Amino acid sequence: MDQFGKSQKIVIVEDNVNLAEIYKTRLEILGYLVLVAHDGITALNLIEKELPDLVLLDLMVPKVAGDQILETMRKSDWGRTIPVFIISNLNESDAPAGIRGMGIEGYAVKANLSNDQLDRLVDSILTPPDQKEGDSLDFNNNPPPQPAPEPNTAPPQPPQNNDQQPGF
Repeated sequence: MDQFGKSQKIVIVEDNVNLAEIYKTRLEILGYLVLVAHDGITALNLIEKELPDLVLLDLMVPKVAGDQILETMRKSDWGRTIPVFIISNLNESDAPAGIRGMGIEGYAVKANLSNDQLDRLVDSILTPPDQKEGDSLDFNNNPPPQPAPEPNTAPPQPPQNNDQQPGF
């Protein structure tokens, strides 16, 4: 169960077993149910069967490439509306043409994505809009904004008489 009373399901499509395990462990600690596919065929079968709340998709996976997984999802009834976030070693400019046009939540280069940023990214996608504190992701390690201090509600103090010398 997550903080909103239901367990949200994530499918990670990542052929790097160690990296997939790191992502999986971190997201499970946050309360998500996480499933992993290490190749494109397994990914398509898993996504269709599980209908996850989010897919974290690497573009360069064996058997069926990530862009083909996304295209298959978007052409199907079962995968048309599932949110997909691309996490790849490819810079977005080197990614297959039209990837953004297939309806993705965003794109990150693995080397530029810290674990904390991954956590915030997933939370920002899966947190209901009425539960979000802020809608923007900041991957520049800036601290979150702090609330304004409470106004001083203490009763006013009488003025001090500075003419007296302190006693020793």
